[in-house]
Amino acid sequence: MKKLAFLFVIPLFLLTSSSGVAQPQTSKGAKPTIVLVHGAWADGSSWNKQIRPLVAAGYKVIAVQNPTTSLADDVAATMVAIDRAGGEVILVGHSWGGCVISEAGADPRVKALVYVAAFAPDKGESIGSLNQTAAPTEVSKFLLETKGSLALTREGVAKVFAADASAEEQELIFVVQPPASPKIFTEVAVNAAWKTKPSWFVVASDDKAIDPELQKTMAKRANAKTTIIKASHVPMLSKPTEVLNVILSAAASVGK
Repeated sequence: MKKLAFLFVIPLFLLTSSSGVAQPQTSKGAKPTIVLVHGAWADGSSWNKQIRPLVAAGYKVIAVQNPTTSLADDVAATMVAIDRAGGEVILVGHSWGGCVISEAGADPRVKALVYVAAFAPDKGESIGSLNQTAAPTEVSKFLLETKGSLALTREGVAKVFAADASAEEQELIFVVQPPASPKIFTEVAVNAAWKTKPSWFVVASDDKAIDPELQKTMAKRANAKTTIIKASHVPMLSKPTEVLNVILSAAASVGK
């Protein structure tokens, strides 16, 4: 389990909607499709607080269902979503999903990247190597390994990942989590799409899964437009409007 000290997880959230969100300026031509990429121990519904208002604002939205079995498998699932979009795409990745969009974002149809409390590795980096450069987080204390898969304990949900969520939301996160392969945390990045694509980054300042200072470092080297939000590892749950507005800002930039 010592090797798991640098791991992280991403939970799943309740179906809710956001209100009071600024509408984006319409860019020239068709609006891009927003492709939302979850991370480990979550699925596409982790973005429900962003999906509904994005659709209401006139955007086509696709939430990827990553198997979280390997980087290649998750990139393949994301590429299917890009193919389905049939036009320009904004990729949005949370936590492990940041690794996925950094790879898939090399596709020419991808026009911008949005990282939400996410990893943004450079070529040759892994989650483990990135975390070794930062202060350790508390994730490894709350991981349960069973038959080659990793799960997050109920206590880990409440103390590490979603401390600013309601008890009801925390319970749902715990109940619905699927298993994830440990190897996704050690696989090395091949592409670094943030080097060539405009990027946005939401830093969660109270994150106990990915060190906030590491998030800031990755955002800076990506030359990303950075928004710092006082939130746990799940700002799309606890601060949905703020995260939504960052996505809308990235989407509105396409075609300008």
